[in-house]
Amino acid sequence: MLFLKDKFQPIIILVVVIWAVEIVSFILGHGLTNWGILPRSITGLIGIPLAPFIHGGFWHTVSNTIPIIILGGLTLVSSEKRFWSSTIGAILLTGILVWVFARSSYHVGASGLVFAYFGILMGRAFIERSFVSVITAFVTVTLYGGILWGIFPIRSYVSFESHLFGLIAGFIVVWLDSRNGKAQPR
Repeated sequence: MLFLKDKFQPIIILVVVIWAVEIVSFILGHGLTNWGILPRSITGLIGIPLAPFIHGGFWHTVSNTIPIIILGGLTLVSSEKRFWSSTIGAILLTGILVWVFARSSYHVGASGLVFAYFGILMGRAFIERSFVSVITAFVTVTLYGGILWGIFPIRSYVSFESHLFGLIAGFIVVWLDSRNGKAQPR
């Protein structure tokens, strides 16, 4: 059991931070959503690194927690260092793309990161073509292939832009990783 705790410590840290921010946000009447990404505004720049940790409410946080645990856990399979570099790169790239291209509304929540993890796992299978990456991608599509509907503007209150740009950012992070010679088939 201690092995699992040590192996998945990065995911545990990520989820604990998300929930700690949710508790603070709840106490403040969810006023932290103003710290999300507000596209093309100077004040909205602060949301680029913060938006994945801020949610619009309890159910929004719950709906992102489980996929973060599962897809983040699958992303972590390769290595902790690679997990953190992919996570940070995906958060920043997703946030920048949302800030530049999304509609003018506050964008918050970890769903962009969820889609980035999906993109990372698919990108690794496509670029690395290792047995582990292909099996991991198969498991990912089997469990979460349906989330791809989230890249379409179906609900006005959902940031499909974060979903779409998260997915794109995930592929780009893997591509940059492979271009820099860091990606090794596993």
